[in-house]
Amino acid sequence: MSIIDKYFPSLSAKQKEQIDALFDLYSDWNSRINVISRKDIDNLYLHHVLHSLAIAKYIRFQPGTSIIDVGTGGGFPGIPLALFFPEVNFLLLDSIGKKIKVAREVSQAIGLQNVDFIHSRMEDEKRKFDFVVSRAVMPLPDLVRVVRKNISSEQKNALPNGIICLKGGDLASELSPFKGKVEVFSLDKYFSESFFKTKKLIYLSV
Repeated sequence: MSIIDKYFPSLSAKQKEQIDALFDLYSDWNSRINVISRKDIDNLYLHHVLHSLAIAKYIRFQPGTSIIDVGTGGGFPGIPLALFFPEVNFLLLDSIGKKIKVAREVSQAIGLQNVDFIHSRMEDEKRKFDFVVSRAVMPLPDLVRVVRKNISSEQKNALPNGIICLKGGDLASELSPFKGKVEVFSLDKYFSESFFKTKKLIYLSV
C-alpha cells in the first residue's frame, strides 16, 4: 500500500481504504480462482495496482467519460482506475467467466459504484466508449481491429478518444503499422522501481 501512497499522495481516505482492502480480497479469491500468478500475489500493489494506475499518470479522465477494459482478467487495469476515477464509467469485459466473477466480487466488496461487468468477447460488444484500455491482452493491430467500431466520436477529454494499452517487451513489430500515429511512453518516466524499466504505455487515437 505504501507504494501507492508514494506516487498518489492525494488519495482520499475512502480510496486508501479501498486500495488497502485489495490484498486480502485478491489473496482469498486467487486461492480459489487463479487470476494472478500465485508467486506474484505478494507483488499485487507494485505489479498490478500501480501498473494499472500508470494510466492515471498519463491522463486525467473527465467526469462522465466511458471506458471499456478489454480482457480485464481479475480486474486490471479497470478496478484500480475505477477506484481512482469514481466519476468515470467503466465496463470490464473478459471472455473467461470465472475471471469476471472475481473482478465483480472484488469490486462489490470495496463498494465501487461506477463499474459494470460482462462475460463476452469484444467482437460481440456493440456499445460505444470514449476509451479502450487493456493490459497486454493482444497485439495492437488485433485490438484496433476489434475495438474500432466501439470508439465514440463524441469528445470529452484533452486527448482524442482512442486506445490506451499497458505493455512490455519488444513492441517494434506490432507498433510498426501505426508509425507516426502511436505514442509510446516508458513507465520509468513515472515510477522509479526496476519493474517498470521495460514497461510501456501505448496511446493511439482512433
